[in-house]
Amino acid sequence: MNYLIGTDIGTSGTKSIVMDTNGALLASSLAEYGVTTPRALWAEQWPEVWVEAVKSTIRDAVKKAGIPPESVGGICVSGLYGGSGVPLDDEMRPVRPCMIWMDRRADDVSRMVEARVGFDRLYRITRNGLDPYYGYTKILWIKEHEPENWARIRCFLPPNAYAIYRMTGEAAIDYSSAGNLGGIFDMERRCWSGELMEALGIPRAMMPDRVVDSSAVVGGLTPECAAELGLPAGTPVCAGGVDCTVATLGLGVTRPGQHVAVIGTSMTWGFVHGGGETGRELITMPYVKDAADLLFTFGGAATAGALTRWFRGAFAELEYREELQGGKNAYARLDEAAAEIPPGSEGLLVLPYFMGERAPIWDVNARGVVFGLDLHHTRAHLFRAFLEAVAFSLRHSMEAAPQGGVLDERLVLAGGVAKSPLWRQIIADVTGFQVVCPKNDVEANLGDVVLAGVGTGLLDYAGVERWNVFDEPVLPDAARRKMYERYYREYLELYRSLKPNMERMATVVKELNGGGDERGR
Repeated sequence: MNYLIGTDIGTSGTKSIVMDTNGALLASSLAEYGVTTPRALWAEQWPEVWVEAVKSTIRDAVKKAGIPPESVGGICVSGLYGGSGVPLDDEMRPVRPCMIWMDRRADDVSRMVEARVGFDRLYRITRNGLDPYYGYTKILWIKEHEPENWARIRCFLPPNAYAIYRMTGEAAIDYSSAGNLGGIFDMERRCWSGELMEALGIPRAMMPDRVVDSSAVVGGLTPECAAELGLPAGTPVCAGGVDCTVATLGLGVTRPGQHVAVIGTSMTWGFVHGGGETGRELITMPYVKDAADLLFTFGGAATAGALTRWFRGAFAELEYREELQGGKNAYARLDEAAAEIPPGSEGLLVLPYFMGERAPIWDVNARGVVFGLDLHHTRAHLFRAFLEAVAFSLRHSMEAAPQGGVLDERLVLAGGVAKSPLWRQIIADVTGFQVVCPKNDVEANLGDVVLAGVGTGLLDYAGVERWNVFDEPVLPDAARRKMYERYYREYLELYRSLKPNMERMATVVKELNGGGDERGR
């Protein structure tokens, strides 16, 4: 029997699993860590933390599985969208922390790019836009604001590629990670754009020469790394990709028209297609399967599950303490109370922009709003309004997609939200799609296992479809959908109305804090 290891570097932790080639999960291991936020809208992580988490979880998972080390046929590593990527010096050592996807500081750079290059030219070549979310803006922020660091940087690698480099000594970048950098990758030709790199002032030498399929074997474990992991030297390591696309593959999405929402700390909703118009407000990258022919286009909320975690900390601390002492899950208790509240939370709306917002509004100044409060409202109303806000945000991304008419009637839903029957039903009612949830919770890791199997010849892509088992579909309710239609229109109008206030408040806070928004300290 051959075994495969799937490792996913996430925002709050790294998880590794061991599976056999029949799809049986043998063991898993998780290492948790945090995000450094030196200022509001800044978000960084040190690459060494990722590397150590990758090594420790692989080592632990293999030990738990109790398998012969020589029976491991391959490893694949996916990763969070690492924003700038890891900036490396001539010795391939990190120059500074990595500015991850949550980091929104590069607003001034985005405006500079708009003036220098323009949205239309950028979108025509890259099928992506202008926003501090994109890695190329974060790279340029380092150039503009940290010239000493910039002078030391030789190249950038995304988190998974950097971990793989440390495991194998080989540097490469997969197509999904290259495309997701945004303004320097030619989406039609699937290569770096010399035209845009010259216009932006990013040297071509800073990007890896080797751009590979997600299933490609980048290299074998070095003797040193193999000894640390307890595996044979030369064990193949495959390229992986951006975690949201790898998770999508892990959910069995292999053909155009299929779409999926993964709701964890943040949210992504995306669909697979063969090209053409992608939606100017959405994000596009090559898909991890058939990267030469398929694209993955998605919208993403900067905060989703992070909102319910914030809510629990702010309004359900007692319930959470009781949970930690063996009591009932705090979220389940909040859900039960919110389920008694009518759709629309009796006139309560939340704008879920607690960390600015990505697609489809692309507004670094967007802020969270609770609208409509009166003395009748309770904690249960407020919690339900938070759940509904994420569902409204999901629908907003869906409506930005030009191919909405060819989407499957089933929406695959995964992440922490899948544990909440109430949240699943709200999403079905708000979007109008049937909602199906996987019975397992190893989406990105399962995608990694499939990519490792394909790359080493031990599996084909049909395997992931056979392995996925889903719960019964959650169907939208016509009456509730009609109610949500009206609330959704008010949700959209509320943001449009408050956008000028948000912009002015951002200026006020910046000026009163001496040129820097210090709320994140």
